[in-house]
Amino acid sequence: MKKTLFTFVLVALFFGAQKSKAQSVSAQEIVNKAFAGESVTYKNTTIKGVVDLTPCMEKKDDLPSKSWWSGGSNSIDKTISGSITFENCVFENDFLAYLHDDDTEYTFVTHFASDVTFKNCQFKGGVAFKYSEFAGTVDFSGSSIDGEANFKYAEFDETSNFSQIRFNELANFKYAEYNEMVSYANTTFNEEANFKYAQMEDGVDFSNALFNDFLNFKYTELEGEVILKNFQVKGDIDTKYTEVNGQNFTAYLLKNK
Repeated sequence: MKKTLFTFVLVALFFGAQKSKAQSVSAQEIVNKAFAGESVTYKNTTIKGVVDLTPCMEKKDDLPSKSWWSGGSNSIDKTISGSITFENCVFENDFLAYLHDDDTEYTFVTHFASDVTFKNCQFKGGVAFKYSEFAGTVDFSGSSIDGEANFKYAEFDETSNFSQIRFNELANFKYAEYNEMVSYANTTFNEEANFKYAQMEDGVDFSNALFNDFLNFKYTELEGEVILKNFQVKGDIDTKYTEVNGQNFTAYLLKNK
């Protein structure tokens, strides 16, 4: 009986160790799959290290020549063809699809040809998707981002879901373009939320959105169905030149809050 029990304990420990091991992956494993054109799918997994999906490392030693008088571009782009899916995952460091290298003065940007999903994930660092173009749907719903969330100049071709997120540092969507419906419902912005010059062309849901710091809506254009139920701003707000379907934003908010 004791021998049987001992064997059972060893087997349980073995499979427990295997399960624990399987729940943790290196950032490089993810990068390798994405660069190979594979679909990337992880659930209930901790990702260790910086996930750098930019073409920086593969292009840094073979950059095109550029001089100040040539007028050449200082941007190197890459497109990830496979879908990206993370559910209930923890990122222990940054997730990068944008990187400016101070040594070479080149900027490295990654675009996404398929759907991108980070559902109920925890980012202990920041996320950088500056200039990224998303051809498929985008879903960050239920996630928390402890570092800066940089989506400046990002372009969303399909629907995007930023609902129920906790942005704990700057949430930068300045100049972002949304071609389909986007949701920020039940999302909390604990520091500045910057939507200056953003264009939401086919509707936006800000119901129950909470802005605990400065909300920059200057020059923002909101078109289509605009939902502002229980929209709360506890800090300052700048809505200069902001329009909702051609109407003054403040007047629209008072009528539709």
